[in-house]
Amino acid sequence: MKIALTGASGFVGTELQNTFPDYVIITRHDDENSILKKLHDVDVVINLAGAPIIQRWSDPYKKILMQSRIDSTERLVRALNQSNVTHFISTSAIGIYPDDKRCDERCTEIAEDFLGNLAHKWEEEALLCHKPTTIIRFGVILGKEGGALAQMLTPFKLGLGGIIGNGKMMTSWIDIEDLMRIYQFIIDKKISGIFNAVSPNPVTNYTLTKALGKVLHRPTILPIPEFALRIMYGEASSVLTGSKEIYPKALQDKGFVFNYTDIEIALEHQLL
Repeated sequence: MKIALTGASGFVGTELQNTFPDYVIITRHDDENSILKKLHDVDVVINLAGAPIIQRWSDPYKKILMQSRIDSTERLVRALNQSNVTHFISTSAIGIYPDDKRCDERCTEIAEDFLGNLAHKWEEEALLCHKPTTIIRFGVILGKEGGALAQMLTPFKLGLGGIIGNGKMMTSWIDIEDLMRIYQFIIDKKISGIFNAVSPNPVTNYTLTKALGKVLHRPTILPIPEFALRIMYGEASSVLTGSKEIYPKALQDKGFVFNYTDIEIALEHQLL
C-alpha cells in the first residue's frame, strides 16, 4: 500500500512516514497537475497541510491559517477526484466543538469562534471529495518529538510549569502511538466518516499539570494566569485556555481499543 502525504514535515507527518514507509510527499508548491502525477500509484491520501496554530493571530496570519488549509485542500481534492486513489483521510481538530460541553461525534454544535469556523470550513472542503473520505479530529497530541508536549517540557524541566488559571479546563489528549494506530485501523478497515482522535479519558488541566510534574520529578507550584497567555498570544491563547471535553465514541463503536487511556502512563511512555 502506498500513501501520499501533505504537511509531511510536521510532527504527525514525520510519524506517519515512519509508520507507512511507502509514501510520496505532496508539497504546497505542487499544482493540480503535479499532484495528479504523484497520485498515479497511490492508494491512500492523508491531508495534514496547515500553518501552525500556536502563535499570535494577526488578521494576516488568520488569512494564512485559512488559506493553508482551505486552499490547499481544495486543490488536493480536485486532483483526487480525477485519480484512482481509493481513500482520502483529512485532518480537523476538536476545536470545532464548543467549550465546556461534553461532546462526541454526534455533537453538531460548532464553536462560535475562529477555531470552530476554521475547522468547519476545512471539513467542508474535504467532504467535497468523491472518494471514500475520513476526517480525523485531533485532540492534544502527546509525543516527545513535537506538538504541545514538546513545547511544555522546557518550562516544566526548569520547575516553571504550573496550572493554567484555575486548572479546571478540560484537555482531550491522545498518545502519538495511539494516533498512528488509529490511522492504521482506519486504513485497514477502509472506514469513512468523522472520528475524534482523543483518549476516552479527558483530564483537567490540573490533572495534566500534576501528572507531567510527577513524571519529570519537578514542582508545579507556579500557576500561569490566563491574562498572561492572552498578552503573549492574543486571541490564539484560546487554544491553551479553552475547555474541550471530547470523547472518541465513533472509534470505539468501530472496535478500536486504545493502548493509552491513563494520562500518567501516557506521559511515562513518552518521556521515560
